[in-house]
Amino acid sequence: MTTTTKFKSWRVQEQGGEYTGSEQTVSTSDLPANEVLIKVSHSSLNYKDALSASGNKGVTRNFPHTPGIDAAGEVIESASGEPVVGSKVIVTGYDLGMNTDGGFGEYVRVPASWCVALPQGWNGRTAMIYGTAGLTAGLCVQKLLQMGASPEQGKVAVSGASGAVGSVAVELLSKLGFDVVAISGKQDHADELKALGASEVVGREALAAEKKPMLKPVFANAVDTVGGQPLAELLKQIQPGGSVSCCGLVAGPQLETTVLPFILRGVNLLGVDSVEIPLADKAAVWKKFAGEWACPKTEASARDIGRGQLDGALRAFLKGESSGKIVLDHAL
Repeated sequence: MTTTTKFKSWRVQEQGGEYTGSEQTVSTSDLPANEVLIKVSHSSLNYKDALSASGNKGVTRNFPHTPGIDAAGEVIESASGEPVVGSKVIVTGYDLGMNTDGGFGEYVRVPASWCVALPQGWNGRTAMIYGTAGLTAGLCVQKLLQMGASPEQGKVAVSGASGAVGSVAVELLSKLGFDVVAISGKQDHADELKALGASEVVGREALAAEKKPMLKPVFANAVDTVGGQPLAELLKQIQPGGSVSCCGLVAGPQLETTVLPFILRGVNLLGVDSVEIPLADKAAVWKKFAGEWACPKTEASARDIGRGQLDGALRAFLKGESSGKIVLDHAL
């Protein structure tokens, strides 16, 4: 039996071309007609949430809207019978928080096919410390490993290392034995990155634009979280046969490069999608993070905020001033 419940949600409104977010009281009857109603305990903050909150129509077409591309919580209603009522689940990606009201509200209603069971030993907060950012970092590292990347080959670079994806990638790669070079424009976070396991921290000038189509090969492999010109420069510095996992575009979606790294050094550019991949692939990465891939330093350094702090935190994302993992706790 479907019940109607009032709840708190951080909603973005459009007025006169301006987009503003605030806490509002809404009803579960306002949520889309899907199979599973989830009471959300935690969400996490991502760059895509900041884009949605700023009115980016490439992310969210219609307003008012509740962002939050991640959610963890308890199943309250299940029309399909699976997942069962009372079970704890994670929802990331697909259309959540884009054009389907997301995890910045205390409830979401989604298709059953979007739900992954919470791994044993985790609670909602732990799941959202990783969230889409952690999932993406795990998928990036997994692709490098599938291409044969190993610590013996040499240094592995992580661009945008201070960000939510990059910081998890730094700790995970270090845990797996790699010599990690963290590339970040935030030099005040150098100590934090070294604490996560980076052996070296360099500024974004390491990926400054160069006219030469090829540069000295410095890195065996890399995880790129920024895209744009830095990715083009990174490709020039990869050793023969090396790979770059690419998952971000904060530096822009355009990639201006030559074919030379690919045909002279056999460099592999690996695209990573964490949104539309099969549910089983997501579940496999979550299971690893709940086990042998656990990143205790990332978990210990995560920051918790309440809905009232969302506006400032999302603006910091757009200004490039955000670092590490931020968890939205609906109880705060």
